Amino acid sequence: MKVSRQQAAANRDKVVEVASRLFRKHGFDGIGLADIMKAAGLTHGGFYGQFGSKDDLAAEACSRAIRKSWDVWVDPSTEGGFEAIVRNYLNPTHRSDRAHGCLFAALGSDIVRQPRSVRHSVTEGFRSTIDKLLSLMPGRSEAVRRKRALATMTGLVGALILSRAVDDPNLSDEILEAATTAFGLPAEKTN
Repeated sequence: MKVSRQQAAANRDKVVEVASRLFRKHGFDGIGLADIMKAAGLTHGGFYGQFGSKDDLAAEACSRAIRKSWDVWVDPSTEGGFEAIVRNYLNPTHRSDRAHGCLFAALGSDIVRQPRSVRHSVTEGFRSTIDKLLSLMPGRSEAVRRKRALATMTGLVGALILSRAVDDPNLSDEILEAATTAFGLPAEKTN
């Protein structure tokens, strides 16, 4: 049965969204096309009508994950800013939810083994993220602000990766807290 252009576009969008989540949760090699299509509620046979390859899907899914991450890190109910980004990024909820979290932390070490199209997508997304952080960094010189933005992003990603890697929940929380205070923010009070 032939689907309308609107339905085909909606199906493609659904596949990209599902793949974005499943790649972050399972890794690029940890999930197959059949499972992605099944999770999207579509048949495996429809994949090649939408995408040329799994790599094409991965590149698009990475771009989407990076674009959507910024919206998650900056809480729309606040004025945002640097503190909101750090606190939203370095929190236990984000740590525990790879599937909906930062692509860089979830797939960073896998990306190096991906084809150029996927790496290019991630590179462009990283540049965009740095450009957004740049506007929040102190300093008069753009070069200084850019270095701070790069250092901030690497610190955030590294802290999240390590907090996920350890099997001791207390140590994991301690990593998140230490990284938060390293960014000059006070530790949040717990009751």
